[in-house]
Amino acid sequence: MGSEQIRRWESGALAHAVTDPFGQGPVPWLRGGETYFGDTGQVVAWYADQDAVPDPDPDPDGRTGTKTRGRRTDGGGPRGADDVRRQIKGFTATGAAAPGEAIDFHITVDPPQEFSVDVYRIGHYGGDGAAKITTSPRLSGIVQPPPLTADRTVSCHHWWLSWRLQIPSYWNIGAYVAVLTTADGYRSHVPFTVRDSHPADLLLLLPDITWQAYNLYPEDGRTGASLYHAWDDDGRLLGEADAATTVSFDRPYAGAGLPLHVGHAYDFIRFAERYGYDLAYADARDLHSGRVDPTRYRGLVFPGHDEYWSAAMRRTTELAREHGTSLVFLSANTMYWQVELAPSPSGTPDRLLTCRKRRGPGRPVLWREVDRAEQQLLGIQYAGRVPEPHPMIVRNAGHWLWEATGAHEGDEIEDLVAGEADRYFPRTALPEHDERVLLAHSPYTDVEGARRHQETSLYRAPSGAWVFASGTFAWSPALDRPGHVDPRVQRATANLLDRICKRD
Repeated sequence: MGSEQIRRWESGALAHAVTDPFGQGPVPWLRGGETYFGDTGQVVAWYADQDAVPDPDPDPDGRTGTKTRGRRTDGGGPRGADDVRRQIKGFTATGAAAPGEAIDFHITVDPPQEFSVDVYRIGHYGGDGAAKITTSPRLSGIVQPPPLTADRTVSCHHWWLSWRLQIPSYWNIGAYVAVLTTADGYRSHVPFTVRDSHPADLLLLLPDITWQAYNLYPEDGRTGASLYHAWDDDGRLLGEADAATTVSFDRPYAGAGLPLHVGHAYDFIRFAERYGYDLAYADARDLHSGRVDPTRYRGLVFPGHDEYWSAAMRRTTELAREHGTSLVFLSANTMYWQVELAPSPSGTPDRLLTCRKRRGPGRPVLWREVDRAEQQLLGIQYAGRVPEPHPMIVRNAGHWLWEATGAHEGDEIEDLVAGEADRYFPRTALPEHDERVLLAHSPYTDVEGARRHQETSLYRAPSGAWVFASGTFAWSPALDRPGHVDPRVQRATANLLDRICKRD
């Protein structure tokens, strides 16, 4: 199958677009003040806008707009690298790192040429979504070997080291994005996390395990595979029954180089940093490996889609709740699949992710099928997909979470039930609690046209810990994503975080 036949809409990212109704794209909500002069002499933004083309139809005041309807054709700025030609693609060979430690980047450049790495920190910078922290020297790029494949598992662990970033001791902890740019103007991205062991009010856990489960790299119509998709010999995208059972962290992310659903985490980060919450940062693999002690924090925040959990992740989170650490789940379909992590061929821990789903020997890997339903931690659990956004219907509007939001009983918060939804299952055991309330009960129509409902849950554990579950994908985008912000959701989230962070 010729490379010209591989199109972005055949990719796994679009195959899962139903679970991210806001569109991943080139993450425009990361926009910062940094600009470049493009090939045409026009000033362009720092991110690679893969899909924007000039709109030939001017608006009424005579200006030309922009529509997102296909590959960029104007040559007016950085061009997004793809997984067919691999103009520039990269990944980090380590998980999160602390100030004083190093991050190793493995990067392929085709054709070989110089490239640079601009490092941005995600946050709230006077309204911008990221700030440029540093730039690498000009680096010599090489064409790395093709990915290795074994039984659908794709790995690039054999790529040569391209650049080592020594993290200065004065850098702020947080979520970072390395922007890779070739001399001829192709661009890709690599996310990474800088963490620290210092205590803070809230520990933000970035769901890198779930991100990797969805990663279809390379989206080349031949070799790429995720836990959801793979390709057949004719370049057709196959479903879950033929997907990988093990995926590797030693490979770039498909497409623009950023994970599917990454924007949900960045939405929360922008909101939390804008309002000055005391945040620490870690990855899900840090939670799995015991590299962070969650009892040092007043609350753990799971900001985005966080579907894949190891037994160690769940055990540590439950112990944190029993210790009095509150839990905040801002998405839906959390902790649905049980996974295992294993070392890479070189012995680096936690570089291979396995989830057998319905294939192969062994016990079932849905948490609810091993008598440990996710509702026993969350208070609600996954109910199904939401094909079209529906309003969230406020319930128990007199509760302190809705205080000063302006929300009244039965009010509709437009489009807040989207992507996927959770609800309370009456026949499934609840966690031990001193008090419990459902804060929304929202009807929607599922993919088969059946009438369903979504619910938002809050309970207080005997330890005093609060456990909140939004039950929808759309909560985090309502905090700080342009076009999706809702002040009621912002205030409700602030009410929750303020109560968790309140000191005696």
